Amino acid sequence: MTAVHHVPTFATATIAIAGGTSGVGLATAKAFAAAGATKIALIGRNEERGAAAREAVAVLSEECEVVFASADVNKVDDARRAADTVSDRLGAIDILVNSTVGKAVPALFHTMDPARIATDLNELILGPMMMCSAIVPQMRAKGGGVIINVASDAAKVPTPGESVIGAGMAGIVMFTRTLAMEAKRDGIRVNALTPSLIEGTMTYDHVFRHEFSAKLFEKAAKMAALGLVQPEDLAAAVLFLAGPQAARITGQTISVNGGISAA
Repeated sequence: MTAVHHVPTFATATIAIAGGTSGVGLATAKAFAAAGATKIALIGRNEERGAAAREAVAVLSEECEVVFASADVNKVDDARRAADTVSDRLGAIDILVNSTVGKAVPALFHTMDPARIATDLNELILGPMMMCSAIVPQMRAKGGGVIINVASDAAKVPTPGESVIGAGMAGIVMFTRTLAMEAKRDGIRVNALTPSLIEGTMTYDHVFRHEFSAKLFEKAAKMAALGLVQPEDLAAAVLFLAGPQAARITGQTISVNGGISAA
């Protein structure tokens, strides 16, 4: 007999988006609001950007309560405080989207300052882990939930200049798959999205300001025969994975990259 688990619907779910104040995270929040969500929390470090993002989402739906929680989710205390703030104001979290980014840019490994390696890895991988650690207990208590981690195709495709970035992204992917196996008994689904270039984001602008990474991604962009991915493309994929129609999907990693690779 199949166990009965809590499957959240957008109309009733508390949705938390780490990295929700810009780029993919903000586009995802807007998509949830347009799809009938009534409780959305944006989590980010910059309070000014957070306030602007909250207004941009709230204006889309009178029925949707939107809150902002200030936190650096790479830090365990901040992640737990953000989770507590959201659950206190909106109720226990049903859907968690981790769309945090670091400042790492591609560089050949032999040219990297060793001190940068630890910094880049921490910024890439810790946020999703800390947020999951803070929120999975809430989902277990409810008997279900959804987690979607946004990583990168660097997790799948070895690319010169992305040795450290690829290691961090591969870490997120394996964490996602393993957590999915651990959490499925509690009705929690965990999946990952792995984009490549995402036009219209701060990360896109950041990598094109550096000579090496600009050359690398100019070549990649030419391979996107279906067009460069936009934040809204990732948001659409998040909504599918978060919705009841994906109730039997867990432990998967889906590339959204416009044809840059077929990994």
